[in-house]
Amino acid sequence: MWNYDKKLEYPVKIKNKDLNMAKFLVTQYGGPDGELSAAITYLNQRYTMPTGKTKGLLTDIGTEELAHVEIICAMVYQLLKGATPDELKAAGLGGNYAQHDNAVFPTDANGVPWTAAYTSTLGNPVTDLHNDMAAEQKAKSTYEHLIDLTDDYDVKDVLKFLWSREVIHYQRFGEALMSVYDLVDNKKCY
Repeated sequence: MWNYDKKLEYPVKIKNKDLNMAKFLVTQYGGPDGELSAAITYLNQRYTMPTGKTKGLLTDIGTEELAHVEIICAMVYQLLKGATPDELKAAGLGGNYAQHDNAVFPTDANGVPWTAAYTSTLGNPVTDLHNDMAAEQKAKSTYEHLIDLTDDYDVKDVLKFLWSREVIHYQRFGEALMSVYDLVDNKKCY
């Protein structure tokens, strides 16, 4: 079913350790507006979409969000690479180290673990697509905040790529919403 190309959708080559940025960035992995939440939401919503086009769009974007999870995890891992337990403790990541060593684990920036409660599937295509557009805007804002929190070119470069994908996803969901409205408007009532 899948052809797995063993490279990230966008290259991550971070040269400098930055534990504080890793702590902030992990929210895009396991936070309420992060990539994991978006992926699970979109992949679940696709089943109640009324057309093959909207089902396909949610499948494609949900799958791409999983690729973004990989990118975020690679970034966090590279930002933490070589950190000692004392450095992790000083950066407020002692709890993560105690439970996960230097492994990446889905939490928000405050260490709160990811939960399925962060996902949203209501079964109404119009409602779900509006929700998806809002989710993309929230993720876009989060990326803007993360960009403001770093001076590292390597980190900013990847964050700008992810930011740009949020813009594209928002546009595609808007197009899908218009097609669902067209479908609803064209239904004949007897």
